[in-house]
Amino acid sequence: MAGEEHGGSLPRPPRLSDATLRDSAHMAGVEFGPKDAAVIADLLVKTGIELVEVGMVSGPGSKDADLVLATHEAVGPERSMTLVVVRDRRQVAQALDEAERLGVRHIMYSIPTSEQHAQLKLGSSSAKFLHTLARSAISQAKERGFHVTFSGEDGARTPEERLVPYVTAGFEAGADRFRLAETVAYLSPWQMEAVIGNLTAIDGSEIEIHSHNMLGMAVANSLAAVRAGAQWISATVGGIGERGGNAPLAELLTSLRVIHDDTRFDLSHLTELSRVALRGAGLGDAFQSGPTTPHAFAYELPGQLTHPEAYETLPAELVGNARGLRVRTRLTTALVAWALADSGVSVDLDAFTPWLTERQERDGSPLLDRDTIRKAAVDFQAA
Repeated sequence: MAGEEHGGSLPRPPRLSDATLRDSAHMAGVEFGPKDAAVIADLLVKTGIELVEVGMVSGPGSKDADLVLATHEAVGPERSMTLVVVRDRRQVAQALDEAERLGVRHIMYSIPTSEQHAQLKLGSSSAKFLHTLARSAISQAKERGFHVTFSGEDGARTPEERLVPYVTAGFEAGADRFRLAETVAYLSPWQMEAVIGNLTAIDGSEIEIHSHNMLGMAVANSLAAVRAGAQWISATVGGIGERGGNAPLAELLTSLRVIHDDTRFDLSHLTELSRVALRGAGLGDAFQSGPTTPHAFAYELPGQLTHPEAYETLPAELVGNARGLRVRTRLTTALVAWALADSGVSVDLDAFTPWLTERQERDGSPLLDRDTIRKAAVDFQAA
């Protein structure tokens, strides 16, 4: 069936970035090694993906340094992009120092735009503060010669009157691209078209969509965003990612092929990509995206466990699922405190957390949940 007879042509063929090696840094219990990162990055580029997003930098001594360097070795820094966390001007400067040390050329700023997320992460819901912070971060990066994508974390739930001025301010500060992050799955495809249409109407805007799949509409919303003028789609292999996963790359590329007759991509690598990614992530062949999987409501960040309403469109219990903790090496005292709450086990968190971290490193970083952390605390008491 010809493209015009079926889905018709899109306003322009979308450019694709893949966030498998970055979004995995946020997915509970998933940590890729450098060898897997190199193979995944190489296969992505062979498939036709333009940009491989890898790792996260918030300051010196980045935990994802090995992944970033392995990806650069495999596909080059021009085909790579690294997320840089934004909290304040001094922290941004330190993070950019680290990005420069690693040879990063493309960065993506993570900046919360909704009032709820801005208050939680930045300590202020003020739109004026948000604009000032974004302008400062973007200006610092452009002065150093970085290609800059800036995000709207929780952008899908950010009202138009708050989101559009923020995006406009970012482009005025010199940003190259804006990413709308549907951090919490929230929009239907027709609503997505309206939101993206407001952003593509901004002079000089280049827009990317990064959609989560808790409602099962990440691919549909991504295609709707392109219909409304977005130039980029962000996906992940197998839909890997937190909160029900992301737009799954295979489904996205096959949709482009079948519905819109887009033959630019070499789909022959997709099965191997999925095999390597699922194996490297330790998820197994049975991993599925969506709200009924064991990973859909699993977290490894304390804020997500203590403020689940900020990250969930619907509660885990509504679909018969359960919220839980999964972590390997990203242990913090706050996370351990959550695991031990109401357990009847009392330990010195400042002593127990490094003890458990050291044991994890010694034992090959097995997956920890709340029950295994509680058992480890009992072992620590007996030691």
